[in-house]
Amino acid sequence: MVVNFRIWRGDASGGQLRDYSTSVTEGMVVLDAVHQIQAERANDLAVRWNCKAGKCGSCSAEVNGQPKLMCMTRMSDLDTSQSITIEPMRAFPPIRDLVTDVKWNFEAKKRIQKFTPRAPDNDDGTWNVDQGDVDRVQEFRKCIECFLCQDVCHVLREHHLHQRFIGPRLLVYSAALEMHPLDTADRTGDLRSRDGIGLCNITKCCTKVCPENITITDNAIIPLKERVVDRFYDPLRKLFRVFSG
Repeated sequence: MVVNFRIWRGDASGGQLRDYSTSVTEGMVVLDAVHQIQAERANDLAVRWNCKAGKCGSCSAEVNGQPKLMCMTRMSDLDTSQSITIEPMRAFPPIRDLVTDVKWNFEAKKRIQKFTPRAPDNDDGTWNVDQGDVDRVQEFRKCIECFLCQDVCHVLREHHLHQRFIGPRLLVYSAALEMHPLDTADRTGDLRSRDGIGLCNITKCCTKVCPENITITDNAIIPLKERVVDRFYDPLRKLFRVFSG
């Protein structure tokens, strides 16, 4: 079966969608089709990929306008009677074709306070930790940093407020630290001001696109928002600060 594709070609200076077609067979994923087009008709097509197993997060792109891992998007799940559009992630600057510059995520991550454990509980340098506390943060460690959640977030995708908002991925990272049973650092002030957690309106679009099924909104972002509200907006706390100051 021959399927038509519209693939974005260009770089930071601009680009456009170009039409290609290739034969698709049973079991193929979008990345297979892109590689086939690359081999047959567009040898200079730039695409980032590595594991082809949904674990490296490299092949993130937009398939028919939806942020997806190309290696995990089956051709059989798409309407092949229509042209399939493949574009680079819109939340980050294009480098070339389907490859985007995602280094901002790593630079912003460096600004988040690092893991700061309390003193060991035992003489041998170990800690006593409740299993429930461990389980709470374990989910966040599944993140493969594909940045699909960053791409779908309207604050970054449409408004490009990267300097004011760290996005869902880095809020998950912050939650993994804040909720860690051994961590002693306080990131609440940074979340409120520098990291812009108030800009998130919890539409859960980030949770929907996560290939690792991390419950980003309910388990990470909302608990962090609650901490910020408790610290800075609780009227009883405000009264206490007034009368104790």
